[in-house]
This record gives sequence, C-alpha cells and structure tokens, in this order.
Amino acid sequence: MTKSQAILSGLLLLLAVRVAAMVWVPLTDTTEARYAEIARTMAETGNWITPLFDLGIPYLAEPPLHSWLSASGIALFGVTAFAVRLGVLLSALATLAILWLWAQSFTDRITAAVAVLLVASSGLFFVASALVQADMALTLGVTAAMAGFYNGLSGSRRWGWLFFAGLAVGLLAKGPVAWILSLLPIGIYMVWRGSWKDLQQLPWIGGIALIAILVMPWYVAAESIAPGYLGISIIGEHVQRYFEPGWAGGLYSSGPAHPRGMIWLFWILATLPWSPLLPILLWRLRKGVPRKTPDDTGLYLYLLLFVLTPLVLFTPVQNTIVTHVLPGVPAASLLAVMLWLRSGPAQAKWVHLGVAEVVVVAGGIILVSVLGLARTALPSEAALIGSFNASGRLAILWDRSFSAEFYTDGDITRLNSLEDLESWLAAGDGVMVPKYRQAEFLARFGNVGAPVAESRKYMLYIPVP
Repeated sequence: MTKSQAILSGLLLLLAVRVAAMVWVPLTDTTEARYAEIARTMAETGNWITPLFDLGIPYLAEPPLHSWLSASGIALFGVTAFAVRLGVLLSALATLAILWLWAQSFTDRITAAVAVLLVASSGLFFVASALVQADMALTLGVTAAMAGFYNGLSGSRRWGWLFFAGLAVGLLAKGPVAWILSLLPIGIYMVWRGSWKDLQQLPWIGGIALIAILVMPWYVAAESIAPGYLGISIIGEHVQRYFEPGWAGGLYSSGPAHPRGMIWLFWILATLPWSPLLPILLWRLRKGVPRKTPDDTGLYLYLLLFVLTPLVLFTPVQNTIVTHVLPGVPAASLLAVMLWLRSGPAQAKWVHLGVAEVVVVAGGIILVSVLGLARTALPSEAALIGSFNASGRLAILWDRSFSAEFYTDGDITRLNSLEDLESWLAAGDGVMVPKYRQAEFLARFGNVGAPVAESRKYMLYIPVP
C-alpha cells in the first residue's frame, strides 16, 4: 500500500466511524441536546432569526450559525440525531478541505494529507466533528481566516476573499471571539514581518462589504427583535465569562471554574493520541528549527501563533472548557507534521504507523459501540423515551431534559410540583422523576406502581389503571 493509499484509507475509516456514530450515539445532555433542541424548535417554528432557549425566551448567548446548520438538517431529513449533526460534520469537512488546500500551497501533497489525517484523528476534533454546538463552525471560520490571510498576502485574490469570508463565518458562529482568535495572531505576525505594504494585496473594500452583507442583517434583526442581545453576547459571554470565576452564564449554562492554566492540560487531552509524541518532536528539534526555504521561519511563526493564541488567551480564565482549544488544532497538526518531516528522515513507516494508530483508535470506538457501552454510559434520555408507550402523555417532574424534549419532538410536559402532577396524571400517562427526589414522589404517589424504565438520572413511571 502506498503512502497516499494508506492516508486515504485512514481518512475514509474515520469518516465511516464518525457517520455511524452520528446515528448510533444518542444526543447527550446537557450541552449537545440543548443545542439540538434549539435547532429543532427553529425548524418547527420557522423562526430563523431568533433561536429560542424556551418558549418566549430567546437564546442570544451566541449567534445562530450552528442553529441554522442543524435546523437545515432537520428540515431536510427530519428530527433525528443524524440530521441535527449533519451540518456540523459538513463544517468539519470544510475545515479539513481548507487545511489541505492551504498546506498544499507551500508543501507537498503527502505532508498536507498527513496533517489532515492528524487533525481528523485527534480526539477532540473527531468528537467535535459531529457534536451539536458552535465550536466547529468557529474553527471553520478561524481556519479560513488564517489560511486566507497568509496566502492573500502573496497576491492571491481567492485566498484574500477567503480571509474575509472566514471572519464573517466566525462572527456568525461565535461572535467577536472569532476575530480575537484570528486578528491577534495576525497582528503579532505582521509586526514581526514588518512588510505592511503587503496588506494592499487583500481586497479590503470588497471584503468588508462581504462581511457587512453576510453578518449585519442578522445582528440588526436580532437586536431589534430581542433588545439586549449585544449586552448578553458581548458583555456576558466575552467579558464576564473571561473575568468572573464560576460565572453562571445567565439563563443558558453554567460556567465551570477550573484552575487557571487548565487550558494547557485540555490541549494535551484534546490532541490525543498524538500529544505523547510531542517530547520526541522536541528532541528532534534540539539543534534548531529546520529551514528549507527563506520563508520557512515566517510560516512556522505564523502557525505557532495560530496554535498558541487560544491557549494563551484562556490561560488566566477559570471558566474554560476543552473545546476552547479546538480552533488551534488544525494549525498544530500542520506545524507538527512539517517539523517532524523536516527534522529527520521522512520515512514511509511513520505514515503507516500513524494510519495503524488511527485504525486502532477507530476499532476501539467500533468495539465500544457494538457492546453498547457508548449508549449506556452517556447522559441521554433517548433510550428512556424509546421505552415509553406513545399512546399516553409524558411529563417530567421538577426538572428539564433537553434530550427528552428532542426525542419527543417537544411533546413533553414540564410539571413543577406534585400538585401539578396530581391534576395531570391519568392511566397510561408517563412521568419522568429525578432519582434524587424519587422518595418525595413515592411518598405521595406510592400506588403508581413500579417504574417501567430508568436512565442514569430518571425513573419512568406509568400509573396502573
């Protein structure tokens, strides 16, 4: 098997496993199922401007690109986990395509393909490539902006347009943080480069117009329909989340407080199974960074800034999560592959070793899925909903489950008290009871009967006639 065939086989295997997981693995609470339910509601109501966190409550913590992608999948293929994840997968594939084309413009096809393989098989990217949330769309925008800017400086108009398109995607995916992740490393690089006249190669007038056309209509409409959006999105999600440990995230989510600097450990975990090879790469580089063309050091610096920006930016932040490192993963893989191949013998066995590692990882994922471990260990109510007799009504007591709402197409009633349950419950109806309050429920409804199903968090009761 040639190197090209080995790489292609590894990529196709990863894609097959990921697509299968999109169908097999249920939507998980809280984050993924929340985003999926927002998208389902968008498709159901036809309100494509204001994502809804709940009836009458807009979800304005983030722009709507991820909701548009997921809701489009639902509109085309129905309310399924595969449909709601499809737009995210397409964003991931677009990110890999841009990385491959960009790498090919200054290196060879094999190096570019190996870099793509490393990205696709990195733990975080593999999971996030079909995880219903905004981070993959953000990564697409940042990757497009960084690649477009670098190649646009050399006079390529198509790459220059990609720079501005990437900034627009980032603004619609996550908001101003996309510009920080893109323009901060670009600014540092340009200071180092010193050739400011090269900026004239970029289509500034047309590019700024493109951003305005793509982005401003939604921002204006969202603020007019739901006043306060800018305050929530910019001040809350960008300023308070950054500076306030344990920030509660308003109506939408909690902000986990981790030790400062945790983002670096997240990066090591996110780039498994490849991060253990980093000490070997550093040893190979002990005599200095290799140079084969006059511009190599500038390219290495650009990629390094691309990688380090999210890490440095979130080092002092306690409200950080592992997906914050995702925008830098494509550049990290490309930089690592280039340095590895140029700092020692570029033997074919390393390519085959990498593909073998991908096969082992993919095989492990398949085995876990076949045994059913992935489904039973995940926080999701898909199986619980599947066990309910659809002829009756279903309610959830004292709580809210986004996965239960998604898998019932929103046809689940939330009850806030035992009094509400008593007036609602009838034979054949079902009620999901949180396990931590099950004793309180049984003290009043002990004659309901034994639970018919359970999940990690809930017991499902159906009253006997």
